[in-house]
Amino acid sequence: MRWLTKIWYLYYDGFRSMTLGRTLWTIILVKLFIIFVVLKLFFFPNYIKEHAPEGDEAEFVSSQILWVDD
Repeated sequence: MRWLTKIWYLYYDGFRSMTLGRTLWTIILVKLFIIFVVLKLFFFPNYIKEHAPEGDEAEFVSSQILWVDD
């Protein structure tokens, strides 16, 4: 259990004393936000909601997976 606290303090001290690293982590988080939120909203529409009848979404998905044409 002592090694776990040593690892915690290693990362805690490292992140606390960062100057350039904080800027880089901010850039990384902003890029992840753009990738997962903005791109999803504008480029990946909800295909199931648009093409499946209300309440029959599971049947629509199974027919698309199994290549069953009605």
